[in-house]
Amino acid sequence: MLAIIGGSGLTQLANLDISRREVVRTPFGEPSAPLTFGTLGGKPVVFLARHGHGHSIPPHMVNYRANIWALKNAAGADRVISVASVGAIRNDLPPGTLIVPHQIIDYTWGRSSTFFDGHDRRVLHVDFTEPYDGPLRSGIIEAFHAAAEQVVNGGVYAATQGPRLETAAEINRIERDGGDIVGMTGMPEAVLAREIDLAYAAICLSVNWAAGRGDSERGIHFEDIETVQRIWLARVRRVIEHYVTSAPA
Repeated sequence: MLAIIGGSGLTQLANLDISRREVVRTPFGEPSAPLTFGTLGGKPVVFLARHGHGHSIPPHMVNYRANIWALKNAAGADRVISVASVGAIRNDLPPGTLIVPHQIIDYTWGRSSTFFDGHDRRVLHVDFTEPYDGPLRSGIIEAFHAAAEQVVNGGVYAATQGPRLETAAEINRIERDGGDIVGMTGMPEAVLAREIDLAYAAICLSVNWAAGRGDSERGIHFEDIETVQRIWLARVRRVIEHYVTSAPA
């Protein structure tokens, strides 16, 4: 079954035919919100709002372990598509661009980033050379083509701590490191999914220029971000529906 994690601007999946909502408790605490079960294109899907339904949980306070554990072990998901808003560093990724990243750089700190922390569980070292699942990424790209939507295939996602936005100097550093887009939730979500064999890939929506890029010299205006999210997330929903209807149940 497919799981979808919705980020900023996607606290519910409008085209999901909801059957039930379930409050789940995990060994790592409670997930961000109840799991929403339903069907999309006649196929079962579970949805989780990463920041809670009222967008009340900041990126550094999200219980990533509970979220991922619940999707795998309580909902029975075998794949998860993460939808996230990002800032654009690369000049060919202006606001309104949809990106399916292929790599991650992690700048976060202090987050619970493993299920195997050495206390009551064995230590596990996972191969994270390719952080996103290849077949799932390919299926998402094919769904973009089927939906006649443009997408950038590949990009390096830089995960920062938040909740504040970055300085221009920090973005300069990230660009030197090879980062193309910047967000606050890509890690440890991706590696936690890898630890428990949950296929994971992301659809990222560029909603603003990163600090010091594009027209961001006038500052980052959140009303502009909300406008981009409202217009483009409807297109993301269409792509996900195409993926669901063409992918195995």
